[in-house]
Amino acid sequence: MNAKWMIAGAGVLVVAGGLPWVVGYVTEQQWQRATAEVNSTQPFLKLETEDYRRGILGSELSGSVSLLNPETGESNRVAFRADVTHGVTGSLMNFEPADGWSAPGMDWFPVEDPRLTLETRLWGTATLELEVPGMSVTDAGTGESLDTSGGLARIEISDAGSSAEALVVWPALRLSGPEMDVRVSDFRMEQTMNHLSGEVWTGSGEVVVESVSVTPDQEQPVALNGISVQSSSESVNNGGRLDSRVAFEVADIALSEEAYGPQRLVFALEGLDVAAWSTLTESLSAMQALAVTQASGDQDRFDQQMAAMEQMNAAVRDLAAAGFSVGFPELYITTPEGAVTGSARISHPELTADQKTEMLMVMQRLTGDMNLSLPLALAETYPELRLQLAPLIKQGILVQEGDRLVLDAQVKDLMVDVNGVEIPLPPLL
Repeated sequence: MNAKWMIAGAGVLVVAGGLPWVVGYVTEQQWQRATAEVNSTQPFLKLETEDYRRGILGSELSGSVSLLNPETGESNRVAFRADVTHGVTGSLMNFEPADGWSAPGMDWFPVEDPRLTLETRLWGTATLELEVPGMSVTDAGTGESLDTSGGLARIEISDAGSSAEALVVWPALRLSGPEMDVRVSDFRMEQTMNHLSGEVWTGSGEVVVESVSVTPDQEQPVALNGISVQSSSESVNNGGRLDSRVAFEVADIALSEEAYGPQRLVFALEGLDVAAWSTLTESLSAMQALAVTQASGDQDRFDQQMAAMEQMNAAVRDLAAAGFSVGFPELYITTPEGAVTGSARISHPELTADQKTEMLMVMQRLTGDMNLSLPLALAETYPELRLQLAPLIKQGILVQEGDRLVLDAQVKDLMVDVNGVEIPLPPLL
């Protein structure tokens, strides 16, 4: 009996001892798949693995990441290395730039360096985490300085890459110079994402900032307090449609010793066809990629651009034919002279197959409405604003109702009726 237990125990030890090697093999495969997916889904960030030396209890990895500037087409390359530790159920990869975390001749992190890790599990989950300690950097030439408390950024990926949760926490940041001082207090961002179909993701997120203050040289400071951005996207009609909503809010804007608030803007998309939206997103990404990458020849590039353009036009028609609604249902701005309020909505009805075949333009069936109301005192107090509003008042687009200026508009049949003034719309789409 004792011999049996000894044999069983030895077997367990052999299996446990071999698990790190298995984990190391799986980790290398996961890294290669993740690198290929990152490089194939977008043109702006490219990962390259130059060397991957796998051992039993650990591995060593070296490579580079290149960031492409879409405006200039220039690429910035940063070499990195990583130490990989193999466990029983996963691996921990510790990354660092090959040339260190500071610029040559600089010591941005005198106490401790940032820590960038990637923790993977055999069942396909991964956690990428960046911890940045406090730092203070001053440019002697310009007099500009950057001071930060340090912070944390983390993204957890699960379900084979179809789900993700992100978190960013940054307590304090200050950027100062001879002309301006900017301070950000208590930044926090949380985001959840779930893959729906194609290029479409659903989820919810929130960005909260306690305050952002800007102090120009020899001028009064301006502070935005209680900033929040809340977003949500959800599928409806069994995943065939998509509703999305983003709400921007500022509790108050402080000028000198006075504060005005709240400020709020809500943007909404409703009833988007998921397949058409995915195709539109894919075609836009393709056109963006063509703008920053080199094709094999001018004719090749032109053919690809035309194909992407045709795909985009077809997606826009499909999106409109399926029906949708877009706009901002709520606008509320507080000023010393009173509140500015408004809303706007543009929609397209769902078409039958025959109606879609006969559709010549997307704009032909668009309908919508818009309203805007602002205090008359606002225009009277600020001459620059009065000059901008004067032509609109003269044309009847803004009309006075008591102590307010009002705009009331409807869109139908390629015509906009603004306070009784009809303006034809150009057939752009």
